[in-house]
Amino acid sequence: MSDPIADYLTRVRNAIKARKRTVDIPASKFKKAISDILKNSYLINDYNVSDAANKNVLTIQLKYADGESVIQGLRRISKPGIRKYVSAENLPRVRNGLGIAIISTSKGLMTDKKARELKVGGEVVCEIW
Repeated sequence: MSDPIADYLTRVRNAIKARKRTVDIPASKFKKAISDILKNSYLINDYNVSDAANKNVLTIQLKYADGESVIQGLRRISKPGIRKYVSAENLPRVRNGLGIAIISTSKGLMTDKKARELKVGGEVVCEIW
């Protein structure tokens, strides 16, 4: 697999379209950090990492309100072929602040709001609204 983060986002997007309550994804530290940000931003209910048949599996419990998913859209920004880096002054605003951008900085993975507070830039991993 050449882009595991795009695979993560696609699996979540497909599970939302199929109205699934949970989705299983191969686990990694980076995917766990993204899931942690989604949980802290109240976009998913919860997640857990289990060792099923000697493979780490990340199980995400999707969040729905009034039959509609809380996550309306996901988009990969920085791709393996074209990396997208921004300075602290040029951090993106997703849907005028209604969504979040996940930024990979020297201080770890964080939302665009947190990166603005800390005045750090980095690689824009994805946008979620």
